[in-house]
Amino acid sequence: MPSVKKESFVGRMTSKGQTTVPKEVRDYLGLSEGAQVEWIVEDGKATVRPRTLRAVDLAGFLGKPPSGLGLKIEEMDDVIAEAVIERFERAVKR
Repeated sequence: MPSVKKESFVGRMTSKGQTTVPKEVRDYLGLSEGAQVEWIVEDGKATVRPRTLRAVDLAGFLGKPPSGLGLKIEEMDDVIAEAVIERFERAVKR
């Protein structure tokens, strides 16, 4: 089993509970301004890791569609088919 290199970096907490992630850690994890991190607390230890966006995180991102604007699958298929036909016709006219 290959050995895992462990390094220790020290940060400081402000009176507001904010802390600075040391530059070496930000660089290693690819964190930039606005990046989200996830804190996992288990058995008296805290682990911090970058939070990557998952599809489930986007649920409801755009809100609910306005009433009456929801389309059934068949209606979506019809709209897509019409768009494909229009695009084909434009390409043929060139």
